[in-house]
Amino acid sequence: MATAIEMILAALDEAYEKKSWHGTNLRGALRRVSPAQALWRPGERRLNIWELALHAAYWKYAVRRRLSGEKRGSFPLKGSNFFPSPARADEDEWRAALALLDEQHRSLRGVIAALPAKTLDDGKKRHMLTGIAAHDLYHTGQIQLIRRLQSSGPA
Repeated sequence: MATAIEMILAALDEAYEKKSWHGTNLRGALRRVSPAQALWRPGERRLNIWELALHAAYWKYAVRRRLSGEKRGSFPLKGSNFFPSPARADEDEWRAALALLDEQHRSLRGVIAALPAKTLDDGKKRHMLTGIAAHDLYHTGQIQLIRRLQSSGPA
């Protein structure tokens, strides 16, 4: 029988990159997105895929930091929460953004895997752990919608 921590890790992995019953996960939604697609905005002052990917990376970091006690300010990009995308599409920068997302997922996963089971006695931490998987799925839906809007014509 799986432990509660193992179940949280399974949910996190399904929301991010593993096969899941619900359909597309976050990495699946980002698969085959070009830099130009990642920068496309569905409307003025609306987020693009690039910004959503960095936002997801940041919150993986934030949850990891809160669980591990790591100091604030150690995220590789300056700022917090939402980060501006570059003005022009660049393949190397887009790959770096996706690599940052992957790196933050792996780091978060490692911290969760090492947690003692008693961590889940803390309601705030338990809520945060289940919420981070839901966060990936929420933004997956946004990315899927943006991709669908892109294929239907100009904004």
